[in-house]
Amino acid sequence: MVEKELVGAKSAFKLCIQEAMKSPCFRAKSGSVIVKSGALLGQGFNGPPTGVTLERCLKDDLPSDFKSDKTCCVHAEQRAIMDALSRNPELLPGSRLYFLRLDQKNIMQFAGKPYCTICSKMALDVGISEFVLWHHEGIAVYDPVEYNELSFAFRR
Repeated sequence: MVEKELVGAKSAFKLCIQEAMKSPCFRAKSGSVIVKSGALLGQGFNGPPTGVTLERCLKDDLPSDFKSDKTCCVHAEQRAIMDALSRNPELLPGSRLYFLRLDQKNIMQFAGKPYCTICSKMALDVGISEFVLWHHEGIAVYDPVEYNELSFAFRR
């Protein structure tokens, strides 16, 4: 990433943190934003569907590092895509989706390998051009086709 992109990515990740803080999830709070040319198109956090109250997550009985797209919550990426579709659908093609997760103490967690086939397919369908994750090694930018293929190839 060039310096200007790095500054933009760090700003986007700060917005992801703000979104993640809205999550009612006890297990892991996630935030996602979609940007294009410096403009915020959509934002979202993980949580139950709007209007639904859950006493416990279906994943509560699973190991904390268990990865699956089977969850009771709407994913942060899904909410960000739906938010952008409701406000600026024509701007989604060519945009970037940023994703970040916080732990139970609201400390940023480095992203693991792409694994969510639902979010990767939604991003492809609306024309998002890049997925951006913050790995231990640094910020990684994925082409959505690559992200989708990695998600389908993921094995715990």
